[in-house]
Amino acid sequence: MADLKHLFLITKHPSTTQILLTSLFFISLFLLSSSPLSDFSHSLIVSSFTSRLLTAANFFSTTASDSNTLYSVSPTSIRVKNESKKIDSASKELTSCDIFDGAWVSDDSEPVYLPGYCPYVEDKFNCFKNGRPDSGFLRHRWQPHGCSVPRFDGEKMLKILRGKRLVFVGDSLNRNMWESLVCSLRSTLEDKNRVSRVFGKQNSLHNEGFYGFRFKDFECSIDFIKSPFLVQESEVLDVYGKRKETLRLDVIQESIMKIYRNADIVVFNTGHWWTHQKTNEGKDYFQEGNRVYEKLEVKEAYTKALHTWADWVDSSINSSRTRVFFVGYSSSHFRKGAWNAGGQCDGETRPIENETYTGGYPWMMKVVESVISDMKTPVFYMNITKMTWYRTDGHPSIYRQPVEVRGSSPASGMFQDCSHWCLPGVPDSWNQLLYATLLVSRGSLPYKSFGSVL
Repeated sequence: MADLKHLFLITKHPSTTQILLTSLFFISLFLLSSSPLSDFSHSLIVSSFTSRLLTAANFFSTTASDSNTLYSVSPTSIRVKNESKKIDSASKELTSCDIFDGAWVSDDSEPVYLPGYCPYVEDKFNCFKNGRPDSGFLRHRWQPHGCSVPRFDGEKMLKILRGKRLVFVGDSLNRNMWESLVCSLRSTLEDKNRVSRVFGKQNSLHNEGFYGFRFKDFECSIDFIKSPFLVQESEVLDVYGKRKETLRLDVIQESIMKIYRNADIVVFNTGHWWTHQKTNEGKDYFQEGNRVYEKLEVKEAYTKALHTWADWVDSSINSSRTRVFFVGYSSSHFRKGAWNAGGQCDGETRPIENETYTGGYPWMMKVVESVISDMKTPVFYMNITKMTWYRTDGHPSIYRQPVEVRGSSPASGMFQDCSHWCLPGVPDSWNQLLYATLLVSRGSLPYKSFGSVL
C-alpha cells in the first residue's frame, strides 16, 4: 500500500490534475469490483492499478509545468518538479535523509574563503581582523546522518543563479548568512572586481536597510533587506502627544512588499528581536489597526506577525517564479547572564561533541512550523537550530571589536556577542545546505523527506 499512500499525499490545496486522478482512481475501483478478478487478491489488484496511475501522474506532473520550483507540503518534506530524466547519485542520496539532522565532524580543509580576505565581512563578524588567535572553529563541517552534502561550489552556484535575484530578508542573523554567501561566491572569481556593491539610495527601495551586490559576469544579484520582525515598525501619539514606538502585527514591512516583483529566491527569517526586552514584555507596544495592546504575550504577537507574513506571501508571491525559504532560529550561547547582563561565551574553542545535548527547541520555531504547514505557497524550512546548538565556539564573543577598542583584556562590563557568528564560520554551512537544496531542486526527483522537524 506504499504506492497508494504516495498517490494520495496531497496538499490542502489540490491541483486540477490531483482531483482528476483521484476521480479516475475511484471510478476504476468501481469497475474493478464488478470485474471477474476473483483469482487475484484485492491488495494485488489495487497495487497494480495504483502503479499505473502513478505512471500517469508522473506524466501529468512533468508536462503540467516547466518551472524549476521546489515544493513543500509541510515543514517536514518537499516535492521537486520533474525536470530531466538523469538523476545523479548524490542528489538521490540527499533526498533520502534529513540534512539538518547530523553532527559536526573534524575537517582540515580550508574554508571557502580565507579569514581576513573578504572585504564585505562587517567588522563585528570579522573575528580574524579583531584579533581572535585560534582557528580551530573553522576546522569542522556539518555531516548529516545517512547522507553526504556536496561541498560548496561557488562556480556552480553562480551558474544556478545566472540572471537571477536572490534576496535575504530578516534580522542580523540573515545578514550574517548573506555576507557569508557573497564572500563564498566572490572567492571563486578570478577577477574580484567583477563584483559591485549597490546601496539603497541607488535602488528603487530608497531604504537604508537595503544592501546589494551584483555579480556582473553572471548578471545576478545577492541582496539583503533589513526587516527584523517582517512586520512594520510604527509610531503612535500617546495621551500627552508624544511619539511612541509600536509594532504593527497586521502590516507587512513596506520594503518587503516590493521584492516580489523581480526576486527569484527569497530567504526569510525572524526570531532574535522577539527576545528583546520591549517585545518580550509586550506592554503598550504591539498594535493591530488603531488598537495598541496594553499587554500582549510575545508568543501571541509572534503568531499574529507570522500569519501576516504568510498571508502576504500567499497572496503576492508567484510560486511558479519565486522560491521561498525560511531560516529557523540560530542558537545563542550566553553564560552567566543575558546579552545585556554580563553574558559570556569567550574561551570556547571546540563544538559540543555530545550529540545528546539539546539547547532547548525554541517556541518560536514551533509557531513557524505550524504557520508554514497551513500555507498554500511552498516554503522550504531550513531548520538550523540543532546544528547551531553545538557551536558554542563559533561566536565573535569579545572579538566583536578590535583590540584597540576593547583593550588587551576585556572589561567586565563589555557586551559579548554570543548570538552572531564569526565569518568565515558557521553560516558558511547554512549556505552549503542552501546550495545543496538548489542543486537537488534542479533534478528529476520523486517526493521524499528532506528536512524534518526535530
